[in-house]
Amino acid sequence: QVQLVESGGGLVQGGGSLRLSCAASGRTLSSYIVAWFRQAPGKEREFVASISWRGSTIYYSDSVKGRFTISRDNTKNTAYLQMNSLKPEDTAKYYCAARKRNGPFDHTSSGEYDHWGQGTQVTVSS
Repeated sequence: QVQLVESGGGLVQGGGSLRLSCAASGRTLSSYIVAWFRQAPGKEREFVASISWRGSTIYYSDSVKGRFTISRDNTKNTAYLQMNSLKPEDTAKYYCAARKRNGPFDHTSSGEYDHWGQGTQVTVSS
């Protein structure tokens, strides 16, 4: 099965940018739908963005639309989350998730994804 490893998190001032990476191993990432979720202390895990196998279908949560961009490079077995105009409320641990199963599903539900990384912390100061 696929293993996912996130990187690129850190501390940034409000208004700044970060790019998260999700590197896959064990299986070809091109076979998986990939999503990013985040979880702040004391809060539920929250959908951020998802991207289809070839990148033709992308979804964003309303809270990040226009500021974040999800992408993937299947030749590098890696997915990305470019985060611009960061706000203190974006502070959370960010997780990469993957799903191989076909068929309709709720792309915003964490339960629909079968594989998860360990997460990378993003902290935005005001």
